[in-house]
Amino acid sequence: MTVLKHFVALCALLLLAGCASLQSSASPQDPYEPINRKVDVFNQFVDTMFLKPAARAYVAVAPAAVQVGVGNFFGNIGDGYSFVNSLLQGKHEKASGDLSRVFVNTFFGFGGLVDLGTPLGYERGEEDFGQTLGHYGMKSGPFLMLPLFGPSSVRDAAGLLPNFAFDPVSKLASSASANNTLRALRILDTRAALLPTEALLQSAALDRYTFLRSAYLQRRQNLVYDGKPPKDD
Repeated sequence: MTVLKHFVALCALLLLAGCASLQSSASPQDPYEPINRKVDVFNQFVDTMFLKPAARAYVAVAPAAVQVGVGNFFGNIGDGYSFVNSLLQGKHEKASGDLSRVFVNTFFGFGGLVDLGTPLGYERGEEDFGQTLGHYGMKSGPFLMLPLFGPSSVRDAAGLLPNFAFDPVSKLASSASANNTLRALRILDTRAALLPTEALLQSAALDRYTFLRSAYLQRRQNLVYDGKPPKDD
């Protein structure tokens, strides 16, 4: 819970700093652009110095089968989140598919290391608490660039709080060191999965920050409305 308190305090300080240094923004969805850009520079520094080298070393050292198993394991946890949020949104068919996928992969896929759900027709779910808030009418709010977490919004940042509070990874191991190892492995797996997209980002974006902001907001809008967002006024 200490980490959660620090995260909430940090977000509050960023919002206050953004209000204090508010300047004109090219996007009405990004009133905190000056401070967001500074956070993005910080994130790029951390990524360049620590995360990217660690992810590249992980890809180089770990056998492909291990990488696939690790990705499946954490993906199975994500499917559990998707099930809960599909249920909260009243999407019973999606919830049934998510639950079936978790059941099959957990009990017949060695705890989620093997993905048996996809060949059986159970597609991986993508529902999260930020989408649940959007489903019930909460607007996205201003775009935020969160330290270490990257692109987000006020709504999606609020959606992160239940993820911290009910993170099953913290209950999988009996010691703090084992929990920290699992969390570090999840970060490595997530960062390694993004390595192939870097060339596309660098070639497509004249302004990396603007590209990330636009891509993030459009994707989240599509997810909230299941690919059928309403037309802008």
